[in-house]
Amino acid sequence: MGLSRSAMPAKVQLLAVMTFALAMLFIENQIQRLEESRAKLELTIARHEVAEVEQRHSEDAGRESGPRAERDDAVVIYNRVPKTASTSFTNIAYDLCGKNGFHVLHINTTKNNPVMSLQDQVRFVRNVTSWREMKPAFYHGHVAYLDFSKYGAAGKPMYINVVRDPIERLVSYYYFLRFGDDYRPALRRRKQGDKKTFDECVSSGGPDCAPDKLWLQIPFFCGHHPECCRWALQQAKFNLVNEYLLVGVTEELEDFVMILEAALPRFFRGATELYRTGKKSHLRKTTDKKPPTKETITKLQQSDIWKIENEFYEFALEQFQFARAHAVRERDGELYVLAQSFFYEKIYPKAN
Repeated sequence: MGLSRSAMPAKVQLLAVMTFALAMLFIENQIQRLEESRAKLELTIARHEVAEVEQRHSEDAGRESGPRAERDDAVVIYNRVPKTASTSFTNIAYDLCGKNGFHVLHINTTKNNPVMSLQDQVRFVRNVTSWREMKPAFYHGHVAYLDFSKYGAAGKPMYINVVRDPIERLVSYYYFLRFGDDYRPALRRRKQGDKKTFDECVSSGGPDCAPDKLWLQIPFFCGHHPECCRWALQQAKFNLVNEYLLVGVTEELEDFVMILEAALPRFFRGATELYRTGKKSHLRKTTDKKPPTKETITKLQQSDIWKIENEFYEFALEQFQFARAHAVRERDGELYVLAQSFFYEKIYPKAN
């Protein structure tokens, strides 16, 4: 049966529309490919320009400072809070310092007093900034935060720290004073021989487990200021956000180590592997520690000091989790650090 004259133009028109649509798709696909090729070319050119700039910088640095182009004047201060896994973390620095080429220095204050006199504050700032033979340096010790700019220092160190749930930290410290740990098991502790449990101490109102013993982490971050609770809390929060490169939590120490290695490879290259496989990083554990009962925890949580200290801990935890969310990902049950997600382009003037 032949086609009618009226049907022929409609089919021809449909064929023409389809042909045109396919042509447009082909053209759009070609344009997209050209755009992708152009983007790849721009990225290659940008990376080449960056490489040229870095090469010139390296040559200039070599002429200025001899064979070692990198300026080794970085300083990290870890004003470690007691019983927050600080010894475990510090052991990693000691294990890495020879391999990565930096110095580790312990700040030993009289009677472990975290507050220095004004004259010692000035001395310490002067030592850290001018002791070039010790740079790059990793300082650690039970010392309250010091604002170096307050003392006229030209450069400021990078502060890091680790915090812990306030009650868990106090429980750990309570048993540590009585039974020590597996780091130096033969050392006699101050409260050795006292068999009273933490629950019994809280129930009887003992001084070693009183709510005021919770007041510790905020003063370490507040700095060398009078301990007026609510003001100190706000100052500690301000310092944590503005003056610390990173503050981790004891409960997620491996993530803290991993992020530090990515951010400061000059100091912490190899730290994650060492933490996972090394013996020293897991060495210090408080001996004979008994978890407190719910009744004990509830009693401590009724105190104003716990509420303020816990508010600071929750704030620190939130800040760390934010940093971690933008630094690491999980794949097949393993954490990995995100690769660099920026590059430089349109660098002028152009290299000759």
